[in-house]
Amino acid sequence: MSAWIIWLIAAVILLVIEVLSQAVWAFSCAVGCLAAALLSVYTDSLAAQGICVGVVAVLAWIGLAPLVRRIEKKTAHRARTGMDALLGRRAIVIDEIRPDQLGRARIDGDYWQVKAPGIAHVIHHGSEVVVTSYDSIILTVEELK
Repeated sequence: MSAWIIWLIAAVILLVIEVLSQAVWAFSCAVGCLAAALLSVYTDSLAAQGICVGVVAVLAWIGLAPLVRRIEKKTAHRARTGMDALLGRRAIVIDEIRPDQLGRARIDGDYWQVKAPGIAHVIHHGSEVVVTSYDSIILTVEELK
């Protein structure tokens, strides 16, 4: 069996592992195997092909890992469900929030009881706030500046 076929089979296996585990290293190694498959067309040296796999896999990982982290960071808020999906969301105050008292705010047409601990002033109707946490069905908010 030709070396390029073996490298291609290894790349496919690593891609399957990537799909199942979502580990960037498996995809990086698959890229390395594809580079070695391409190199095997030009040379029969297994040492050169092995070095190619290692170098290209490391370079692919260095290039892909920050990209994957950035994408995960952008989509992390979309993965939240239930009450966690409200964290970081902006709300409009409907019933003013007074110090040490509950008010009401609207997020996407839903009305929530809200509190703003530590405020020394009233947050008026129409003000924009951001959800920082929750306790049961009461949201904790901070006023946007």
